[in-house]
Formats: sequence, structure tokens, C-alpha cells
Amino acid sequence: MNPIQTGLLAYGMSGRIFHAPFLEAHPGFALRAVAERSRKQMQTTYPHVISYDSVADLLRDPAIELVVVNTPNDSHFSLATEALHAGKHVLIEKPVGTSAADIDALYALGRQMNRQVFGYQNRRWDSDFMAVRQVVESGQLGQLLEVHIRFDRYKTAIHTKVFKEEPSTPGSGLHFDLGPHILDQTISLFGRPSEFRRTLGSFRPNSRVTDYMQLHLLYPNGLNVYLTTSLLVADPGPAFVLHGTYGSLRKGRTDVQEAQLDHGLTPLDDSYGLEPADAAGTLTLVNENGEKAVQSIEPLRGNYMGLFEAVHQAIRNGQPYPIREDELRTQLEILES
Repeated sequence: MNPIQTGLLAYGMSGRIFHAPFLEAHPGFALRAVAERSRKQMQTTYPHVISYDSVADLLRDPAIELVVVNTPNDSHFSLATEALHAGKHVLIEKPVGTSAADIDALYALGRQMNRQVFGYQNRRWDSDFMAVRQVVESGQLGQLLEVHIRFDRYKTAIHTKVFKEEPSTPGSGLHFDLGPHILDQTISLFGRPSEFRRTLGSFRPNSRVTDYMQLHLLYPNGLNVYLTTSLLVADPGPAFVLHGTYGSLRKGRTDVQEAQLDHGLTPLDDSYGLEPADAAGTLTLVNENGEKAVQSIEPLRGNYMGLFEAVHQAIRNGQPYPIREDELRTQLEILES
């Protein structure tokens, strides 16, 4: 196998949890280098990795084919542009940019440079969402009428990372932080809405940015989708609630991958991605006689490695990448509106 030589632009929480473990475990990648401007931490865990002092130094490395742009939101567009000009493919953390114009420019440059642009939307491979997708695609719920998707946390403190809390910084606020996850899940299931309505709020003490968002997406077939994310939910309910003509589905936000990775578990561990048995969702179906049947949804195995496999297949074998340009553009049109 000819592994894809890959460089990370940062080794903070994102690099440590969501990227390095997979680039190290997947045989189709070689984790070659990282840009670390001050604290040199990555070699403690990955001693073979080259630590460059700057992004520019990393981009000058001729061996690197793929660059992971996992820096603050407002830098994604500029750094991905630099990487493309340097002849590298780019895998860009969410949000890929802070406007639909960013998406257009990046993909146009990628085509010009004959390099690929990949949006990193790992939550398509969450165990809970994959279970929901399986039920939706099975048709068991009949015609879907109403869908609710939530991503909630309880964090009253102002984040120490200034770029997350500064309203003048492009891509700040919760709608650009957790919003891209639930928007991407929705767009991947149902496509582009015919119209949408958005409510934003700021409620934490001393907050200057959005810490609450609700989106109402309307679809031509009558489907209404409600997306909500908040930093002030102390007792989260179901993350997914779907109602259709044949029944309903409820599922919690039960994926364990982030927590496992944060505690040092690797994607190669036998228990990786496995939900606890008591985290099953509930599917309620009604037959033609009006009788209800309630059943548990068998937990699936979360697998962020699926995203990296898709990147590998796209670069090495020319396979279509599942997170499409038009989907990312729709996401940014809604977020920036």
C-alpha cells in the first residue's frame, strides 16, 4: 500500500482526539508531520512525527500530500487556500468556511490545482445518527412529517479560546460550533430545504456570542425539521425524535467515540464505538388496526474511521467523497444568513 503522507496543522483537542488516532491506525495514511508553534506535545505520543515550527514550514515539505486544517474556524479558509496553492489535498474541520463564498472559492481552487477538498463532518458516523438513518431509509416510519434533532450541553463559563467568544471573529458562536454537526446530518438525510427560519440567542452570563440556535427547515413534501443546540440544557432529552405516518422514533445522543478517544482508547480497540446496551432507541409502530408495537433499536457501532476511509478512497482510487460540495454550501448558506 502507498500510504497518504499527511500533516496536521495543530495538535490541540481536535488533532489529539479526532484526527491523529485515525491517521495513525489506518494503513492507508502515514502521519508525517504537525505544525506546533509553541508547545511541542505531539512527539510525546507520536515520536516519529516531524514537528514544524510553522504552517509555512509544513507546507514546504514535498512529501506531504494531504493537510488536515484543524485550526480555529476563522482560519480554515485562508489556511486551506495556502495548502491548495502548495499542491496539497485538504481535509478541513467544520465549518469548512464561514460563508458560502468560501466554499465556492475553495472547490474552484481545488479543481484548478487538481487537488481535492474534503469537509470533515465526522458526526455522520456517530452510532446514534447511523441508527436513525437506518430506520429512515428502511421506510418503517412511513412518510416523515416532523423531525427534531438536538445537540445540547451545559456550559455557563465563557470559553478560554478567545476566537469562540469574540463576536467580531468570523465563525464564532454556537451556531458555527455545534450547528454544522446537526445541519450536516439533516442535509445528508433530506437534502436542501425549500426554506428555513432561524432563531439565535445569547443567554450565558457575560456571553457576547450565540449560545442558542433553533432552525426550522421546511421541505417540499411537507416535512418539517427542527434543529436546536444550546449551552444551557442541564437535563438533555432525546437527541432525535421523528414522527411519520406509521410511527415514531426516539434516540438519545449516545455515541461514545469522543469520550473513548479522550480517554486514550484507539480506533483499533475491540470495544471502540460500542454503545452501552441500555442506550438503545425506541421505535413505536402502529399497524392498520391501530395497534402499537414498541421495540428497541439495536445499538450500532460508531465509526469515524469511515470518514478517513472515504478520504483514502477518493485520493487513491477516485471514489466519490460522500460529503459533497453542494451539501457544504447549503450548510454555510443557512449558517451565514
